Amino acid sequence: MTYSGAMNRIVDISTDGLHLAIFRGFLTVSKSGEEQGRIALDDIGGLIVHAHGITWTNQVFVQMAERNVPVVLCAANHAPVSVVWPLQGHHAQGARLRAQIDASKPLQKQMWQKIIASKIRLQGQVLKANGKEGGAFDLLARKVRSGDPDNIEAQAARRYWKALFGNDFSRDQDAGGMNAMLNYGYTVLRAIVSRAICASGLHPTAGIFHSNRANAFALSDDLMEPFRPLVDQIVCNLAARGYCELTPDSKRQLTSLTTFDLPGAHGTSPCTLHVNRFVHSVAASFENGQPDLELPSLPTPLELAGLGTLPEEETR
Repeated sequence: MTYSGAMNRIVDISTDGLHLAIFRGFLTVSKSGEEQGRIALDDIGGLIVHAHGITWTNQVFVQMAERNVPVVLCAANHAPVSVVWPLQGHHAQGARLRAQIDASKPLQKQMWQKIIASKIRLQGQVLKANGKEGGAFDLLARKVRSGDPDNIEAQAARRYWKALFGNDFSRDQDAGGMNAMLNYGYTVLRAIVSRAICASGLHPTAGIFHSNRANAFALSDDLMEPFRPLVDQIVCNLAARGYCELTPDSKRQLTSLTTFDLPGAHGTSPCTLHVNRFVHSVAASFENGQPDLELPSLPTPLELAGLGTLPEEETR
């Protein structure tokens, strides 16, 4: 079991044969009848499970749902295959769900334009932080039109992955190595975003751009986009420190994303708070019909270089 931060912890269950239960306000983790650890329920921001032979009490799911904490179940490649979602969330959930479903196509396209432009700018900043040429990404971001009909996002991605990880790198969800680390980091991010969506009274299925009927978390995937390059930067930092595979240490450093401080309109705040504000602005945009999204400012190269760095004792 690994987890990050002091609040909004991402709890990772990766050891086979564990038993999860609830005891006096704590999530307890046991093996063969002996407790291995516990964490206060109110500190948990997401529960990620990708181990075999895990057993649960029903109260684990009940208590997670009551706190709007997503329980993410992963496949062997560390990509999520299921998320346990609470039935009730924000007090204004009904009105916001109607506004989300009834949102006009022009509004959705304008929101998508801002989301993708923000993502591309951050991709450029990540490249600059790693000594790569990222100036062209500012130009690409300015070229994104409503709904991104020219697919500037894909154009940026083709340049980005090769520039960041080398010409031999190919983004493959089923591959190991750095791809597995990316998968895991995106799973952490998806859990953060999914919790914020539930807390804002929105539903993860009705996306802004993604509309695959088989994707029950289309909105989560949409709203992850402006923050994805932060995961890429952590993986870059891990690779520079000699991490080539997903390990317990690299997982801890990837989950530190939750506490990474980002600049924004309200000053510097942890990434989790920025996600909450951004998702809340999405909900408000659905209601007022205006694409007024609160997106984080670009972190400096020095700030990006510190992503995923934990004190030595926390990586043991």
